[in-house]
Amino acid sequence: MSEAKTEVVIEPSRGALHYWADLWRYRELFLILAWRDIAVRYKQTVFGVLWAIIPPVLTMLIMTVVFGRVAGLPSQGDTPYALMVFAGLLPWQLFSSALGSSGNSLVGSAHLISKVYFPRLIIPGAALAVSLIDFCISLAVLAGLMIWFHFLPPLQILALPLLMLLATLAALGPGLLLTALNVTYRDFRFIIPFILQFGLYVSPVAFSNDVVRAKLGETLYLLYALNPMVGVIEGFRWAILGHAIFPIFEVILALVVSLLFVLLGLKVFRATERTFADVI
Repeated sequence: MSEAKTEVVIEPSRGALHYWADLWRYRELFLILAWRDIAVRYKQTVFGVLWAIIPPVLTMLIMTVVFGRVAGLPSQGDTPYALMVFAGLLPWQLFSSALGSSGNSLVGSAHLISKVYFPRLIIPGAALAVSLIDFCISLAVLAGLMIWFHFLPPLQILALPLLMLLATLAALGPGLLLTALNVTYRDFRFIIPFILQFGLYVSPVAFSNDVVRAKLGETLYLLYALNPMVGVIEGFRWAILGHAIFPIFEVILALVVSLLFVLLGLKVFRATERTFADVI
């Protein structure tokens, strides 16, 4: 029985000419790296998948007490404050996890990069798999909260996969940019947690967007909405909580800003990719 062999010939300028086709050719490597990251995430952990449940639940409880009870901020309509916070935490957890894991992915795979050729874009792409798994587990928590509060999901919850794609897109651009810069300048491993911590407070996770609009006014609100997570979070709340008005302006702005960041991230990543093996 003959065994099929694959021969890879590395030619001058082949990387530029066949780069996107190579991404498909190396799809099995993508799956292997994604499975490796998922296995590492939960390997030798005492609580296992509970680590995907405990942080968002504790964060929801703290934000509900601080912003809802102590600060007295209103919820949206008759929605329980805890449910409104968790509906905002879902996309934020997906964004922060995807940005954090992809931003440090290349440095964590230094041993692989320095040995064999493959499109390096596979590594930050595979790192997103863990974030999607955690997000799916958080969806189960959301279902439990809806049962607890006797809250029926609206029909527009069917739009959730598209909004999940938008949240991933919002993280992909900055993730590619940061992971490329992190290879050359290791300072960015300290900057990424700061960006995530700062972003949590400038995004409408713990409070409704109506509060921000009322406090800032329309002009400053337009600048505030340039943060793509504003549109993403508002979209999630529309889909999960059943608000009547779809936040079309915020969602379109989030899509445009996210696509611009993806183009910028791809440009910087591709421009620095060939030096990764030398400087990592």
